[in-house]
Amino acid sequence: MGDTGGDSLTTDVNKQYDLANMVWIMTAGALVWIMIPGVGLLYSGLSRKKHGLSLIWAGMMATALVSFQWFFWGYSLTFSHEANKFLGKLDNFAMMNVLAAPSVGSALIPDILYMFYQGMFAAITGMLMVGGAHERARLGPMMVFLFIWMTVVYCPIACWTWNPAGWIAVMGGLDFAGGGPVHMTSGAGALAYALICGKRNDPAATGIPVYKPHNIFYIVLGTIFLWFGWFGFNGGSSGNATIRGYYAAANTNLAASCGALAWMFLDYFRKGKKWSTVALCSGAIAGLVGITPAAGFVPIYFAVPTGILAAVGANLAGDLKHVLRIDDGLDIFALHGVGGFIGSICTGLFAADYVAALDGLTVISGGWINHHYKQLGFQLAGACATLGWSFVVSAIILFAMDKIPGLHLRMHAEDEATGTDLSQIGELAMWEEEDSVIPGVHANTLVNPTPEKHSRTNSQSDVTSPEAPVIEA
Repeated sequence: MGDTGGDSLTTDVNKQYDLANMVWIMTAGALVWIMIPGVGLLYSGLSRKKHGLSLIWAGMMATALVSFQWFFWGYSLTFSHEANKFLGKLDNFAMMNVLAAPSVGSALIPDILYMFYQGMFAAITGMLMVGGAHERARLGPMMVFLFIWMTVVYCPIACWTWNPAGWIAVMGGLDFAGGGPVHMTSGAGALAYALICGKRNDPAATGIPVYKPHNIFYIVLGTIFLWFGWFGFNGGSSGNATIRGYYAAANTNLAASCGALAWMFLDYFRKGKKWSTVALCSGAIAGLVGITPAAGFVPIYFAVPTGILAAVGANLAGDLKHVLRIDDGLDIFALHGVGGFIGSICTGLFAADYVAALDGLTVISGGWINHHYKQLGFQLAGACATLGWSFVVSAIILFAMDKIPGLHLRMHAEDEATGTDLSQIGELAMWEEEDSVIPGVHANTLVNPTPEKHSRTNSQSDVTSPEAPVIEA
């Protein structure tokens, strides 16, 4: 039988921990949770109106499905106490023996708390990834793919990076809060999803279709949830309530602010001299992505170039979808794949030993500013392995699924024209007034309108336009 950390009937198992550490990590986990529907709102706002609800649905679905996968075997495959260099064992299958023993991620908090906190990271990674096939994916196969993807893509990469037995951790790679496991993994997975599904149908588009976002308010609200939750995402990754976590939060805010300004100013000159709200939000998210692996390692003045470089790099990488001819309409690979890669490189350059030591425990050799030049090689090795594994394995899973009867990935063309909301969910984010009441039934009872009545494929938000801004998130 595994170690559960003591018999709670005979011993106060809390005495081995500082309660302040546990309070902070629990709070940080709750902050990360709010980011998951935040991504759904962001994606919904960036999509066309007839697909908007499906992205909000995806946020709630990913929270629920990944939480079950994490309970079932995801946590054990990632943070098993008996893990090898590539993957954990099933000694914690279905939360077996996950209770009060010190976690492998931080000996200052118990397994059950670390499981909760890291489960939020797993869920938001899954949500980021499924956006790669927005507006054309069937939702049933999406759920099947997400469960498989979490098991064979996310769990191994997170084990490599964050389990002390993982090969990237043993090598000496630095990733404070998920530049590799969360951002590069989801970015490469989304790119594979978009590639295998193919581009969205649009007779008017000669290349990759580009549409105006249907709801800027959702974009702003989603960004607010993300920026707010990121203080727990990065700040809690210290694993305790110490200055290092608070330093990471300060780095997070500064990098997001600089990224927002950099993207907005760049788009001002690239796209018609307008102070775009979408650009401001996109840049903030890019800055947050870039600082994620570095937040608990780099001095605060290096948050400025990290945020700017991530925003500029992700902005320019948004054009790659037209070069590669892959319809990554939400630019997930540009923002998270490229932004995470830039953040990992900045970590190798700017990591400082004294920042890591702010938690009273961590000892590192630092990056280039500490004259530890091979750290950059460690970062490159981990980043390339992460991107390669995620893209290749994701593509193989998707290709195989698409050949299985009942699991084909993409909606029929007529369903795509109707919109994911009606054809796959049977609901709309906002009902038309004349469709919301059945005569003789209570006025608050909602009904599904017929798809034919709502097959509007030429609404203003759906028309490809030369003036339409490239979707930048």
